[in-house]
Amino acid sequence: MHLNRLLNRPLNSPLNRARRRAAVGSAAAAALLLSGCGADVETDGKESRKVTVKRCGEPVEYTTPKRAVAYEGGSADKLFSLGLADHVYGYVMPPANPPVSESPWASDYARVKKLSDDLLNKELVVDAKADFVVAGWNSGFSDQRGITPKILDKLRIQSFLHTESCYNYPRFPERKAPFDALHTDLERLGKIFGVEKRAKKVVDGLKKRERAVESKAPKGDPPPVFLYDSGTDQPFTAGNQVPPDDIIEKAGGRNIFSGLNERWTQVGWESVTKAEPEVVIILDYGDKPAEKKIDFLKKSPRTRELPAVKKDNFFILDYNEGISGPRNVDGLEKFGAYLRKLKR
Repeated sequence: MHLNRLLNRPLNSPLNRARRRAAVGSAAAAALLLSGCGADVETDGKESRKVTVKRCGEPVEYTTPKRAVAYEGGSADKLFSLGLADHVYGYVMPPANPPVSESPWASDYARVKKLSDDLLNKELVVDAKADFVVAGWNSGFSDQRGITPKILDKLRIQSFLHTESCYNYPRFPERKAPFDALHTDLERLGKIFGVEKRAKKVVDGLKKRERAVESKAPKGDPPPVFLYDSGTDQPFTAGNQVPPDDIIEKAGGRNIFSGLNERWTQVGWESVTKAEPEVVIILDYGDKPAEKKIDFLKKSPRTRELPAVKKDNFFILDYNEGISGPRNVDGLEKFGAYLRKLKR
């Protein structure tokens, strides 16, 4: 799932389909708390208010958006979780994302337009007459592809960056732990749209669920965990700047690449072998379904003797549980339950 791979890197998995149906069901109750029938935005029917909110480390003045475009499930989920579907014009959803019909906010996705199943680009945003774009740095916004917050500023199109992606944002970096970054995004979006109380309720609910998992984490030495995104010659995995790092730690495990100050990054198989992971998290998405990744790990001479592979200790993490968004907590709860049952 590594997001950088959409720029620098090269659906529905049968193995994970049942998990996804369960995830939708288990997330449904949370979704009732997170979404509702639509937030009471202060500016509805009134002149748009202005408010200053940080975009990464940069203070930016926003007017209340009325025609937002979201890139990928995490962006749209954040807006929908705050009850802002009426302020979303459409979304861009690359093939890596599972079907939006499996989302806790499927009804909100159905109310807005799917603008593209490709990468975010400036022409699409302009054609949509968007007044607000939500995406990550180097996972949506990109210097190479000519769509950045700075470029959109010149076009008088507002933009918002996922805090999780801000650690290396040019000139205005900001660094927070991934779950703290999720909370920050919801709070900042709440302020931009004038739904601060709603955002606080959502964030408080997520934090409560996170604490519940942490309180039940297995005691003793945390098992080493390898997140396998993709790659055969060299694997892509999760550093400490993306949600799986917090998912692993809060559930009671140890990300073997937590020492890397990176988001989704390439490593060597030698470092994986040396770490002797007891669990492998498989990221399930798009053209790289979980079954094929597991089959590769079981057959490759580089990985078939890993403790996790020999014991068949595989945990499947859905794409939208791995990218920054409210569904991170669904992934945390499921992985926490998995580790509590793990036999070591």
